[in-house]
Amino acid sequence: MQITIKRIATILVLVLVALVFNKAEAQMYDEKEGLGKPDPQLSQDDNDYLDRQAKVFLDTVTVLLEQFPPTTFPEARERGMAKLLLDAVFHEHFAAYRQPVQQYFRAQVDKVIHELETTKVEKGVRIWKIYDMGFIARTKSVTLAFDLVTGITSGSPDFAMSAEQVERLVKQCDALLITHRHEDHADKTMAEKFIELGLPVLATEQTWEKDSIFSKIIHPDRVAGNVQSLKLKKHSLEMIVYPGHQMKSIDCNVYLVKTPEGIWLAHNGDQINEGDFMVDWEWIDHVKETQKVDVLMTNAWTMDIFRMVKGFNPKLVMPGHEVEIGHTVWDRLPFWGDDEYLKLNYAELKKSEYPVVVTCWGESYHYLPK
Repeated sequence: MQITIKRIATILVLVLVALVFNKAEAQMYDEKEGLGKPDPQLSQDDNDYLDRQAKVFLDTVTVLLEQFPPTTFPEARERGMAKLLLDAVFHEHFAAYRQPVQQYFRAQVDKVIHELETTKVEKGVRIWKIYDMGFIARTKSVTLAFDLVTGITSGSPDFAMSAEQVERLVKQCDALLITHRHEDHADKTMAEKFIELGLPVLATEQTWEKDSIFSKIIHPDRVAGNVQSLKLKKHSLEMIVYPGHQMKSIDCNVYLVKTPEGIWLAHNGDQINEGDFMVDWEWIDHVKETQKVDVLMTNAWTMDIFRMVKGFNPKLVMPGHEVEIGHTVWDRLPFWGDDEYLKLNYAELKKSEYPVVVTCWGESYHYLPK
């Protein structure tokens, strides 16, 4: 499909119309109204229109993203436009209950499954973004899952992964590392499948602390700089688990894992300090002084993502937590950034000297150490 100036202009007009409509709709409805079905306050004709619009937008996105895969910033204009279309679709209040959105998510999961089942990584690490802060990282010898979830927090079982998809994904992995207890990071269905297949699951002691699954989970020491061992079926990995938090009350394991190939991968979940609780900067600011970090998977909405990145000093930044479904409409950080939300400096990071790759659901990026 050839991208022309006329087509680009058409796409932009559609994006603007959709964004204006969805913003107005979000102000009209309470977040809990109508969950489980398309918008009950719209007519059938209006709901049908939004379904058709979602399909057209997502079909266009699929074509554009195939032609313009993930790269470090600055990225192709056409790729940016595709992500704006995703913003328009996923920020519609009842997106999770629209068939085109459900089909798109499950198709992206199928894409990842197929690639995992058919892809061998000989050098470096290939990292797939699944959903929320869920990433799967594969090197020549290991495949690690971080905060892998089914998507059930969208509120729609028809959106979430099927049981078959969960099993096939888990069979491709060697371990699941969960950062903290929130359901968009800690999915019990996913964790149970890992355990059923004899694969290690790591989490904080706050995660399912009153559930029978608690005793089957590894609770690593949360000590900055303390190198621990993670035993897999075929390998043992070195890792550091930093004592992070999501604000004051939620413990958040910040993982830094060394693969057998010597690649250091960091994932910080929903790491964020706020107000007068700023203790984690005491170790975040100094990670680079003692540790090598190749790839940092970090949440895009953390208040000072630029300071976070400076502390870890990674060779590559891969943000997560953009445009998932299940938070309030305004709380889903769009791909265009919205730095007014929490006074973010996400845009500043993307203009910095740090290589940043923003991936969408089902996409991957192959990092090669230099």
